[in-house]
Amino acid sequence: MDAAVLGRAAVTIAVLLGSLGYVTWRQSRALETLSEWDDLRRSTAVARAQVVEIEREIQVLTSRARVVPEARAQLGMHTPDATELVILAAEPAQ
Repeated sequence: MDAAVLGRAAVTIAVLLGSLGYVTWRQSRALETLSEWDDLRRSTAVARAQVVEIEREIQVLTSRARVVPEARAQLGMHTPDATELVILAAEPAQ
């Protein structure tokens, strides 16, 4: 074989191996990026679930069914009965 043919074959094989190496590197980077994206999506879903749970807890803690017994126990709140209610008439607007 001629030296020029061997040189071309060597360059061709080097270019082919370089191209295959580049494709492999690019695909591995794409897989790493997809993995990071999946982790971020999962973290976002967890954060949203925590927000929903906190909002539910706020609704429970601010509900009348929870506030009234706590006010009775801690502040001595008294719920008026019918004889203790006084209805005031509103003054007419001028």
